[in-house]
Amino acid sequence: MDRPGRKELGRYLMETGVLTSDWAPTFAAVDRAAFLPDLMWPYDMTTGAGATVDKRKDPDAWYAAADDNVPIVTQWDDGAHRGTEPGKLSTSSSSMPSVVYGLLRDLTIEEGMRVLDVGTGTGETAGALTHRLGRGKVTTVDVDRAVSAAARERLCRQGLHPQVVVGDGFEGHAAGAPYDRVLATVGVRRIPPAWIRQTRPGGVILVPWGTSYGNADAVARLTVQGETAVGPFTRPVEFMKLRSQRDRVIDHDAYLSAGPLHDADRGTTSLTEEEFVTGRLTDLPFVLGLRVPGCRQAVADKREGARPVWFYSLTDMSWACVLFRDGQRDAVVWQSGRRRLWDEVTDAYLWWRNRGSPGISRFGLTVDAHGQQAWLDDPAYESWTVPLGSLGMNAPPH
Repeated sequence: MDRPGRKELGRYLMETGVLTSDWAPTFAAVDRAAFLPDLMWPYDMTTGAGATVDKRKDPDAWYAAADDNVPIVTQWDDGAHRGTEPGKLSTSSSSMPSVVYGLLRDLTIEEGMRVLDVGTGTGETAGALTHRLGRGKVTTVDVDRAVSAAARERLCRQGLHPQVVVGDGFEGHAAGAPYDRVLATVGVRRIPPAWIRQTRPGGVILVPWGTSYGNADAVARLTVQGETAVGPFTRPVEFMKLRSQRDRVIDHDAYLSAGPLHDADRGTTSLTEEEFVTGRLTDLPFVLGLRVPGCRQAVADKREGARPVWFYSLTDMSWACVLFRDGQRDAVVWQSGRRRLWDEVTDAYLWWRNRGSPGISRFGLTVDAHGQQAWLDDPAYESWTVPLGSLGMNAPPH
C-alpha cells in the first residue's frame, strides 16, 4: 500500500533531528500502523480532544492518523470502557512518533546492550528496540494483561520477539537484570528503586518525570552510580502515568467546603496572566512543580475575559485562587487554610525569574535511598529535596 503520509512523517522526523541515521532503518522496518487497533482515538493537539477512527469504516482516515505525528489513545478506563466514543481516562496509547524516536535517540544504545522497556502499550517501542538490538536483548513489561497480550501478538506477527512480561513496571523485571538501559514510556512521580538496582553501573535510566503540580513532565536522563541515579532533564513531555503513581483526584467542592470563599483571605497580585499562564510544554509549570511541594494547579478556560487559576494543597485542605481579568491591572487572589499557596507559588516564580528564568535542561534530578533531590545546573551548586508528599500519589511501600 502506498503511504505518502508515512514517507512525509519520516522526512519530518529526519529534518527535525529526532530520527537519527542509526534509527532510520528501524523506522522503515517497524511500521506504527502494524501495532494499532482497528478502533482508536487520535488526539488533536490543537483542540485537546480525541476523535474516533475505525479502520473498518474509514481506512483512509485510519492510515492518515497512524502516519500523523500525534498521540493515539488505544485504551480508556483501564479496559472497562465500551463503545466508540472517548472514555473518561486514557490508560494506554501510541505516543507521538517524534516523542518515540526522540527517546530512542536519547537512549544512546549500542550493539549488545540489554534494555528494559517499561510500559509495553501497543508494542511499537519494544519492537523498535528489538529490531535494533536483536532477539534476547529486550524485556518489555506492562501491568495490563490484555494490553500485553495484544502487543505480544502484534510483535510476533512482525517477526519481533522481545520478552513480554505482565507485571507492575514499578518493580521492573529482576529476572532479566542487569540492564544497560531502562526506558519508560509512562510518566512517574518517583523513580522506582528497583530500576536503579536492576541497572548496571554506568547504565542509563530514561524516564518522563514530574510532580503533581500539573501534567508538565520532563525527560530525565539518569546515570546509575552504585545505589544512586543522577542526571539532567532534557525536554518537556506529557505522558500517562504509571498506574501505581497516578495523581489523586481533586475534589474541588471538598476544598471549598473546608474553606468557603467568603471566609478566605483576599488580596491582589501584580503578576499578569501573560507572565504566569505559559501553556503546555513550557518551562514554568514544571519549575513551579519542583519548587512548590504538595500542590496541584488547575488552569480554567477563559470566559468573558476572566480566567481563574486554582491551587490545591495535597497535604491538607488549603487552597488558593487567582482571577486574571482582561484589562484589569491587578488580579484578585483568595487564599484559605494553613498554607498560603499563592504566596508559595509567587516565591517560586520570583526564584525562577531571579535566576534568569532557566529552562528545563538546566535542571536535574538525583535519586538515592534517601529520596529525590532536584537541582539547578549542578547538584553541588543548588539543590533541594522533592518530598514524596509533593508527588500527590500514594507511593508504594519500598
